[in-house]
Amino acid sequence: MPSVQAGSATDTAAPLRFPSRFLWGAATSAYQIEGAVREGGRTPSIWDTYSHTPGRVAGGDTGDVACDHYHRYREDVALMAGLGLGAYRFSVSWPRVQPTGRGPAAQRGLDFYRALADELLGAGITPLLTLYHWDLPQEVEDEGGWPARETAHRFAEYAGLVAEALGDRVEMWTTLNEPWCSAFLGYGSGVHAPGRTDPVAALRAAHHLNLGHGLAVQALRAALPGSAQVSVSLNPAAVRPRTGAPADRDAARRIDALATRVFTGPMLHGRYDADLLEDTARLTDWSFVRGGDPALAHQPLDGICLNYYTPTVVSAAPPGTAPERNDGHGGSAHSPWPGADRVAFHQPPGSRTAMGWSIDPGGLAELLLRFHREAPGTPLYVTENGACYPDTPDAEGRFHDPERVSYLQRHLRAVHRAVAEGADVRGYFAWSLLDNFEWAWGYDKRFGLVHVDYPTQRRTPRSSAAWYARVARSGELPPE
Repeated sequence: MPSVQAGSATDTAAPLRFPSRFLWGAATSAYQIEGAVREGGRTPSIWDTYSHTPGRVAGGDTGDVACDHYHRYREDVALMAGLGLGAYRFSVSWPRVQPTGRGPAAQRGLDFYRALADELLGAGITPLLTLYHWDLPQEVEDEGGWPARETAHRFAEYAGLVAEALGDRVEMWTTLNEPWCSAFLGYGSGVHAPGRTDPVAALRAAHHLNLGHGLAVQALRAALPGSAQVSVSLNPAAVRPRTGAPADRDAARRIDALATRVFTGPMLHGRYDADLLEDTARLTDWSFVRGGDPALAHQPLDGICLNYYTPTVVSAAPPGTAPERNDGHGGSAHSPWPGADRVAFHQPPGSRTAMGWSIDPGGLAELLLRFHREAPGTPLYVTENGACYPDTPDAEGRFHDPERVSYLQRHLRAVHRAVAEGADVRGYFAWSLLDNFEWAWGYDKRFGLVHVDYPTQRRTPRSSAAWYARVARSGELPPE
């Protein structure tokens, strides 16, 4: 891969040039933008059920219409082309293409993704397809969901169906998006669908997501051309102890095991680390892990995709106190951290986004370099990174968001630093192309490069979109 040029990552007065084949893209997910939840034979996902349950989502919002991308995808692809994007990361809705989570595919559902891929290719934009971005068919959840082993096999079957239908159009594939959220927010704290609050179910779900990933990679390899690239999108935590005290360092070790190594252990090394099993032994004996499962999860990958927004700062809770859990993952009486009852979470001082998340680009560089060391020779991609800020139009209806520009610029400098230090980073995808349904926060939180007026569905690129377009076209990051 070509070396980076023009200045250093620490010299903010000099422009930074990225490698010539670096992919510049933006990302979305199916439930967050598509709408059309009852069209084309699509059946409910766990997020349809969750969002329609009173009290689950801010404002009672649902993804029923969202950005109406299902009907407006041509307009949205034209937006991407106008921004000079070279790649677009989207997800396939499992209940749109396999409504019951078993059996043959629904061709009307697949036709939508065929048409989307064709539109992207016609605009010179590389599609990056994610198979699972949290929209499990409700019927599969009713039969046990991710805590049930059968779901891993269902997922592999679904992966094969999508690969057979789109393998002639799409070369870049990811199996899962942020399996930590699926397992621990969906089944542990309950702040994501399906809203269950069982720590053992969360650990079982994590294992079956690992297993499903491995089985899906095998199914993709069997159906796709040899040139296809298969990866997974993880959201590892950049965990930092609040102090250098041994108890705080141990708290960081414990959270690193639950946030990151619970997935990288099997996926990258074919094992679960002993400390993870020991930390959670009072909850489960992990007997749901069958012989050969971790090895099956350990499939060769053509890339590893990382999502990053903010670091995780932890300490040991003082004896006799209730641990603070300011972890940025929503309020719940139930923890998404099984076996970490005495770990406290903190938001460090300094600037934050509208999500309340601290801004620390160094965490992104740290993670890229960590995965460079842990999986040497495997290309890396940043498949989500972005910021949420409130904004209002000026008198001429334009949206200026200098805070988002600063966030993106600082994090791209961190990516450049990682490349300069040897990490083989091949691409960056801003989250998100459009404002969208932001899960339990509903439509109140806006991450988009493009503003969406939901009542009219009017798209208005923000000033950050124009800034990012210049970077994408030139491959050069201007000085701060």
